[in-house]
Amino acid sequence: MKKSVISLSFLGCLVFLVGLVSCNKQVAAVERPSFSADSAYAFIERQMAFGPRVPNSAAHMQCAVWLIEQLRAYGAEVELQKGFMPDYRGNQQQIYNIIGHFAAADSSARTRILLGAHFDTRPWCDEEPQYADRYYNVPGANDGASGVGVLLEVARQLSLRERTTPVDIIFFDCEDSGTPRFYTGTEREDTWCLGSQLWAMNYAQKAESGKADIETYRFGIVLDMVGDPNASFPKELFSTQYAGNYQQQIWRAAEKLGYGAMFTNQQSYPITDDHYYVNTLAGIPCIDIIHYDIRNATGFPAWWHTRHDDMTNISLRTLQAVGEVVMSQL
Repeated sequence: MKKSVISLSFLGCLVFLVGLVSCNKQVAAVERPSFSADSAYAFIERQMAFGPRVPNSAAHMQCAVWLIEQLRAYGAEVELQKGFMPDYRGNQQQIYNIIGHFAAADSSARTRILLGAHFDTRPWCDEEPQYADRYYNVPGANDGASGVGVLLEVARQLSLRERTTPVDIIFFDCEDSGTPRFYTGTEREDTWCLGSQLWAMNYAQKAESGKADIETYRFGIVLDMVGDPNASFPKELFSTQYAGNYQQQIWRAAEKLGYGAMFTNQQSYPITDDHYYVNTLAGIPCIDIIHYDIRNATGFPAWWHTRHDDMTNISLRTLQAVGEVVMSQL
């Protein structure tokens, strides 16, 4: 067999032309949604300035007021849902869910899209190796503030364009107050995601009563821990089970936008997050975009539920990727 020989000058021209055609095709094929990672990052920093947003603390209430003001500034009709849910000890925990309703230009459009993230932070660093450190509050840059920061930037973008689909943005409370690892009492069920449980039960009750003004949702997206520089977003199992078609749709959009390496086709274990109760109690198909490493013992990064969940765990590139993927669905 004789090896073919091609002159280097010809080969170089050929590679250049093929690359040029490929680049032009890629640019023409992808319409990149408007989203500013810098803006989302600033929203995260603002939340962090309040301090840990532990439920019913001063920082928590100040942050809640600020979130309501931001949503209203971007044109949302804001609803504050208040209620009580039993915590891991059986005590009644006050809940504040913040809901921003963004209407569509066409008032007859009824089917909405739900976007959610939790704005509270975990009261205990119960993943700290030193027992004495476990009673500190988690700062919550990634676990809490990142999802809220992305959705505030989504709200800002919605205020800048005519909306064809109505969107509701929900900041859930008390997602991260589940039973701490060091608790030695009787284990209760459903101690996580108290805010989404309250919202979903209320929604289901309204649906059963046949209220005419109840919102109808096509699907939902929950964001949690979406800022890590080394973020990996596999296909979470509950999302696959309850909203597989929408999960496929969103992951295909991520791949088209060039984020296929981040939004992987790996299947993760089921995660109890706010989306679980939106699916099971409210009956709304909802997917979870959440950082999860299937190679890790816990599935979560080393800073998870520790004192190190700070701004060093926030990446502009990751925020941009998640923001564009969400905006592509609106």
